[in-house]
Amino acid sequence: MSEASRDQVPGEEYDQAPPTRPEREERHQGGFWHAVREVLGIAATALVISFVIKTFLAQAFWIPSGSMEDTLVYGDRVMVSKIQAGAMEVERGDIVVFEDPGDWLPHMVPVDRGPVMDVVMKGLQFVGVAPVSEGNHLIKRVIGVGGDHVVCCDDQGRLSVNGQPLEEDYLYPGDVPSTVDFDVTVPEDSIWVMGDHRSNSRDSRAHDDGTGATGAVPRDHVVGQAFVLLFPLDHATWFSRPSTFEAVPEP
Repeated sequence: MSEASRDQVPGEEYDQAPPTRPEREERHQGGFWHAVREVLGIAATALVISFVIKTFLAQAFWIPSGSMEDTLVYGDRVMVSKIQAGAMEVERGDIVVFEDPGDWLPHMVPVDRGPVMDVVMKGLQFVGVAPVSEGNHLIKRVIGVGGDHVVCCDDQGRLSVNGQPLEEDYLYPGDVPSTVDFDVTVPEDSIWVMGDHRSNSRDSRAHDDGTGATGAVPRDHVVGQAFVLLFPLDHATWFSRPSTFEAVPEP
């Protein structure tokens, strides 16, 4: 390129010497660490968002038993909305996760994954990335809310709420509504819960003294409502409130 043609090109970049090899390496390293900082920043932000969601909005849980078959089976992962544990309270027919109200669960020996993986899994569960699978949580279906009169069974073997017999299509095939008779009034600010696999579920029936007081779960123990089955993917589905309870009158 001649001096004349060079002068026609705007800018002063031609007057600058090309960077030396050490300078190029320094710029390359600087770009690498900048990218690393960006990735770490994005990861930290994602963890914070996940923690906030898990604390206030939703959390994943792992199903540890067959008490909710066939609706939920062992190993399923569900997402639980925590909104229903606050302003939007749970209703009859909802599937809820709740904390053990008192010796419902046997003592569980934690799974030993090794010192490193134990710390990693606890950290992931804490921020909400990994589903909660151990501890003092249970999952059942809400049959009655505070003030409801829940009775089983009538002449046709059905469970009734406030005098309305229920046609429970969600029950495990071959199961009856209950093999144990009961007649309880659910205390205020509590819920009466039962598993869909009635013959394989230690629920409100198994822990009640006949009054409804000891078998009911206090509302402040409710973590939230299960609203979607996440895993396995071929069974993923949204949960909706069954029509079973639509005709139930208020107490």
